[in-house]
Amino acid sequence: MTEATTMREKDTAAYQAESGELKGYISALNGAIPAIEKGMAGTRLLQAGTSAAMLRTAASSSTELTDFDRQSVLAFLSGTEVAGYVPKGGEVVGILKNMLENYDKDLAAVETSEAEAVKLYEKLMAAKTKQIEALGASIEKKTARVGELGVSIVTMKNDLSDSEASLVADKKFLDNLTSDCEAKQAERDERVKTRAEELVAIHETIKILNDDDALELFKKTFLSPSLLQLRANSEEQARAKALAVLHRGNMPKHAGGADVRFLEMALNGKKVDFSKVVKMIDQMIAILDEEQQDDSTKLEYCNTQIDSAEDKVKELKKNIDDLQASIEERTETLATIKDELKALHSSIAELDKAVQEATEQRKQENAEFSELMSNDSAAKELLGFAKNRLNKFYNPKLYKAPPKRELSEEEKISTSMGGESFLQLEAHDAPADKPSTWEGDYQKKGEQTTGVIAMIDLLVRDLDKEMTEAQTQERAAQKEYEQLMDDSAEKRAKDVASIGTKETAKANNEELMVQEQADSTATTAELMATKKYEQQLHAECDWLMQNFDLRQSARAQERDNLKEAKAVLSGADFSLLQASSRPQAGLLSRRRVA
Repeated sequence: MTEATTMREKDTAAYQAESGELKGYISALNGAIPAIEKGMAGTRLLQAGTSAAMLRTAASSSTELTDFDRQSVLAFLSGTEVAGYVPKGGEVVGILKNMLENYDKDLAAVETSEAEAVKLYEKLMAAKTKQIEALGASIEKKTARVGELGVSIVTMKNDLSDSEASLVADKKFLDNLTSDCEAKQAERDERVKTRAEELVAIHETIKILNDDDALELFKKTFLSPSLLQLRANSEEQARAKALAVLHRGNMPKHAGGADVRFLEMALNGKKVDFSKVVKMIDQMIAILDEEQQDDSTKLEYCNTQIDSAEDKVKELKKNIDDLQASIEERTETLATIKDELKALHSSIAELDKAVQEATEQRKQENAEFSELMSNDSAAKELLGFAKNRLNKFYNPKLYKAPPKRELSEEEKISTSMGGESFLQLEAHDAPADKPSTWEGDYQKKGEQTTGVIAMIDLLVRDLDKEMTEAQTQERAAQKEYEQLMDDSAEKRAKDVASIGTKETAKANNEELMVQEQADSTATTAELMATKKYEQQLHAECDWLMQNFDLRQSARAQERDNLKEAKAVLSGADFSLLQASSRPQAGLLSRRRVA
């Protein structure tokens, strides 16, 4: 645009210089012709005036004059003879009028060329301005798209950070779970060994403690380790299963011909005044100029409107393509976000299910622990009671008497009625005389009871050991359960936060896509209307655009013919005078008439 403006300024300066020179010639000729026609006084004034130099320059510069005519004009202006011939005023007037017509044509051609150059420059600047506006709009759209992509990148980076953090947490959870599983396996092996030893001791003790009241309790107590072991095994399988669940995751002939024929007919008549004919010629030239101006205006309108419509069609197509590309991209983005949301919701559901299963398992383990502790405590009390009972008989010093308790009302009544004395009589009555087979008093087997009591103490210690192990395992299982709950809560909170972020991104993309779809529909409708308008313009303007040059050249030819006829009519008398005075002048006049 800067280069075009510079060239236009240079062309304008050249046009002003050339048109100023031509206007000076025309002004001098317009002043000289009336002066010569007035007579010799005006001629002397003209020859002595300042315009003589301008006329000499005009005569020297004219390329349409013959050398004889140029010398005649220069000699007339200087007041000298040309080869013994003194130029006449009438002859010079004809030459000057011819010069005036030529310079008028040159000035008109220069002005037409300048007007066309100005129109071309304006069209160029308008096209470049539209191009700049289109590029500016494209820059704005792409800048906005860059901003949207920047936001998307930041969102994706945040998602990546959350996913990496979740991965680190999952790896940490896996490491802790693997470590716990290894520890559990070692504990299981140790418990299997301990229970094997314990079973041997229990089978040996059953023979000693084969009491009807204690038998059912001991069976429940000492068979529970095997049941506990089965539950521990199922616990490992359930934990492994929970871990696996967590890790899934586009010109007619001139109409004035009749006037020309009428003009020809008028000229064929011998009684017609030439002034009327000249007036008719002027009117016909004016009509031709008016028609040509109408065609030029219509042509300019057609070119401007068609160019504008074509530019708008291109711009609308480009906007539609951009909108379609953006809609497709947002569709893919929405599909990706929906898949990610589905995966997050599935992960949360599986995590909640795993947490529920772990909670149920923890409750079951705690119930088993409570039952084991209750049974072992009851067994210890029973063994202690058995040991105390043995000590009462074999080791009275180690016997611990039960605390006294108040008698119930029934017991008090029974006592008051002598029930206790009857019982004592039944318990302490003995035969007065010893039988003949009596071998002596009964001797206590104190040495044998030592092993039984030691075995009872061993069983108590085994029960204490089992209770200690159960308490340790319960604390470890509770700690692992709490850690699992913390890790699960943290992972769930991150997944919920990610869902919120993705839901927001999804809503924003859906809103933008709906707006872009509406814009695409409106732009498509505008494109169809613009194409229809372009077709109407072509139907209206194509014939004129194709035949404009032909119509213009035909009018120009007719205009030139009319002007030449007018010039012949205007200079008829002078040509006759020149023919009587000099053969050369007559030849020149006849050439002009022809």
